[in-house]
Amino acid sequence: MEVYIIIILRTILLYGVILVIFRLMGKREIGELSVLDLVVFIMIGEMAVVAIEQHKDPLLHSLIPMAVLLIIQVSMAYGSLKSRKFRQLVDGKPSIIIKNGKIDEKLMKKLRYNFDDLLMQLRTKDVNNISDVEFAILETSGVLSVVKKDKSKSGSYTLPLIIDGDIQLDHLEEAGKSEQWLLKELKARGHDSIENISFCSHQDGQFYIDYKDEMK
Repeated sequence: MEVYIIIILRTILLYGVILVIFRLMGKREIGELSVLDLVVFIMIGEMAVVAIEQHKDPLLHSLIPMAVLLIIQVSMAYGSLKSRKFRQLVDGKPSIIIKNGKIDEKLMKKLRYNFDDLLMQLRTKDVNNISDVEFAILETSGVLSVVKKDKSKSGSYTLPLIIDGDIQLDHLEEAGKSEQWLLKELKARGHDSIENISFCSHQDGQFYIDYKDEMK
């Protein structure tokens, strides 16, 4: 009887510990989990199971690894917020499967992403005809974002040109623009210091510019 009480108490305690750990890691929907998030969640779940089953082992043998995983995950999340390069290294970057209505088969092969996967995810977005798609972007979480064709205006999607004061040269190149063009356009609109810009995009001929919170 005593063994069962210990198992029950351990289960309740570990349930609370895991709940706190997941809350500290931040709010993320299941479909938004990165590969690293999923690995950490699985590892923590396995540690909890072992701690419950091996009730004779000290509980700290499971709690310490959980705490280490929490520290690693929070540190990596903080690093991702501070550095786009680190974020891309950890989470990867979105991949444009369909651009201007044309499918990138080479990229699909590189990602080991087949047409069945594409059509299935398009159906989940209520897209039954692939010819209706202007852009389809495979996010780092594996979710497919879809921009449908709109005949009333040219199809486009938001492409960040500045993030946290850093000019995104690869996005400028993709948009067919230059760094000189961007600086000239921003200066003409009274934005002289890009270091203070948190986010900047140019879409359908319009700029969207947001300053860092401390600048407000």
